[in-house]
Amino acid sequence: MRTRPLKVALLGCGVVGSEVARIMTTHADDLAARIGAPVELAGVAVRRPDKVRAGIPAELITTDATALVKRGDIDVVVEVIGGVEPARTLIKTAFEHGASVVSANKALLAQDGTTLYEAADQHGRDLYFEAAVAGAIPLIRPLRESLAGDKINRVMGIVNGTTNFILDAMDTSGAGYSEALDEATALGYAEADPTADVEGFDAAAKAAILAGIAFHTRVRLDDVYREGMTEVTAADFASAKRMGCTIKLLAICERAADGESVTARVHPAMIPLSHPLASVHEAYNAVFVEAEAAGRLMFYGPGAGGAPTASAVLGDLVAVCRNRLNEATGPGESAYTQLPVSPMGEVVTRYHISLDVADKPGVLAQVATVFAEHGVSIDTVRQQGRPDGGGEASLVVVTHRAPDAALSGTVEALRKLDTVRGVASIMRVEGE
Repeated sequence: MRTRPLKVALLGCGVVGSEVARIMTTHADDLAARIGAPVELAGVAVRRPDKVRAGIPAELITTDATALVKRGDIDVVVEVIGGVEPARTLIKTAFEHGASVVSANKALLAQDGTTLYEAADQHGRDLYFEAAVAGAIPLIRPLRESLAGDKINRVMGIVNGTTNFILDAMDTSGAGYSEALDEATALGYAEADPTADVEGFDAAAKAAILAGIAFHTRVRLDDVYREGMTEVTAADFASAKRMGCTIKLLAICERAADGESVTARVHPAMIPLSHPLASVHEAYNAVFVEAEAAGRLMFYGPGAGGAPTASAVLGDLVAVCRNRLNEATGPGESAYTQLPVSPMGEVVTRYHISLDVADKPGVLAQVATVFAEHGVSIDTVRQQGRPDGGGEASLVVVTHRAPDAALSGTVEALRKLDTVRGVASIMRVEGE
């Protein structure tokens, strides 16, 4: 074993960063044995230097992250501060001064991963980011290494634990969205401002990363279609149960049938209870991969939290340190296909549409005519009069697969019918 330690700079010492520092200290001997050299925490950049951080010597704490990554003797920079800036500048500076980088920064990678890949390649350094998607679940490395010889056609998953906890609570207890969100907040699963989670921004960033790796093309956050889940209701879950389904917020990345384009999207969807993703409960994550040779694979586990995310960071740290000892680098960006990202309108999917309609003869025929005019085939129809009367009925239509633009156009035309009092809900149906 080499006696000179590999020096690690840690940027950020919050929930994840503090766990990384703790594991590096308590598992130092094991890490050294696995790497072939000891690793030494050489500095920790923080915003609040006066905060007590157990197990981290005060002399390692600094507020000058730029000076830390410029030191020249740092072998690996671990970035867990999040956000686009100053993280992007610090990572590029680290490469310029000879360090490889391990990051958990999904927002930055989704928005400007290409710039970071190019900087890493220019300076002959590694960029690893297993912790950026699905926490502790080994996912990035299997996609870009274990399945590198295969053709991946679809990646569909639950990649946000907060939203899965909320939807699971709505499903199992019958709670409304607000009640389930309050429970998630009280238990620490949801932030005080849950917008990034419940509006799908967090999942969209992860979808961009997954699509880029799976399809060997560049997919940015702006390329990902996104819908949040704040409009999902208890009535939607009741309808899903009648179909033998549940509702999940899904990140879906697909290769087109002709192989000439890809799509990436995030939105709530009904999935059959028989699908493996339907059984993912509470704050867990799971990603379902469909590959040409390997078939169907599912990766499951805790998708967030200090210790699980730190586990992924430390796994990358071991790999990067081994590469440093061998004077090698791991896989970089694989974007050789450069496939275009198609708009949401071209995605082929199914709709579950719930309408409030006039309770009189001929309504169903009018509705069916609108579907036919837009080239959308109807799979099932269920009509039920309201218990309180009032001359209205509930009409639920489930379509066959069609382009999303045709389905969306159908809904807009339905809204204009005099006999349609309102569109109660629209939900895509996936996973069949």
